[in-house]
Amino acid sequence: MIKKKIFKCPDCGSTEFYKDPERAELICAKCGRVIEDSMIDISQDWRAFTDDQKEKRARTGAPLTHRRHDKGLTTEIGKGVTELFKVPAKKRSQFFRIRKWQKRLLTSKDRNLSFALGELQRLVSYLGLPATLHEEVAKLYEKALEKGLVRGRSIESIIAALVYSLCREYGTPRTLTEISQASGIEKRELGRTYRYISRKMGMRILPAKAASYIPRFASMLNLSDRVQVKAINILKKARKKDVISGKGPCGCAAAAIYIASVLEGERRTQREVADVVGVTEVTIRNRYKEIAEALNIEEEVEKKAKEEEGGKKRKKKQ
Repeated sequence: MIKKKIFKCPDCGSTEFYKDPERAELICAKCGRVIEDSMIDISQDWRAFTDDQKEKRARTGAPLTHRRHDKGLTTEIGKGVTELFKVPAKKRSQFFRIRKWQKRLLTSKDRNLSFALGELQRLVSYLGLPATLHEEVAKLYEKALEKGLVRGRSIESIIAALVYSLCREYGTPRTLTEISQASGIEKRELGRTYRYISRKMGMRILPAKAASYIPRFASMLNLSDRVQVKAINILKKARKKDVISGKGPCGCAAAAIYIASVLEGERRTQREVADVVGVTEVTIRNRYKEIAEALNIEEEVEKKAKEEEGGKKRKKKQ
């Protein structure tokens, strides 16, 4: 028992208290009133060098997460074949029976969340999205499930629509085509579900900016940081000239990357850029002409493009 003089107990006026380290409570030694609970343990945290030490010295569990249907709290009876060897042969049938009933006792909400969050994990991994976005999508899906918005629609389409909307908010936008390919949902169905979910949940997501696409597309084209910075500056100047307002962000980003790659001596053809971005060459050509004319760099870009083409031809002949 650790006695500590802090202040008077509001019930009996005693000044004698003790801490219960297991319950993290401060208790009055005279009347037993709990003065403070959920106290933070500020004692020394020792390092662990073996599994045994880690188990003995651990003072906390895993953090709560919305990425699991049970928030990471439920203990699940082992699934692997190796678990059977830890159970006596006579009790293996009982082991199977308990495991079966554990699955049966799951609520419909838990079963739905379990499947949906598995699909979300696959989608996030495929698209290379951050963990913060993963957590937020899981929270929103649970809210949509509680409101009954999932009923009558496929779980995959709801998950894909939420990922599409939050990618914009987190500054890592993905195109409808990319999400459609990753999820296996048609673009039309994905767009319809996205509009429905955003309306019902009161989500107001602003359109993605063209500049937010630049780093990913430039990386896919193996372009340097100089090209990325140049492309972003081109888009900033074009926005001031009011050239790209109302235009598709992917097409504008593709045109800016093409112009920057030519000016920085790392030229990529319009066909190469179009294949990566997912737009047509005609779209890139139109956006390129509009931006180049507004910034008075059309002649410079064409001159450098011809020089690079001539250099490549000479290298081939040699």
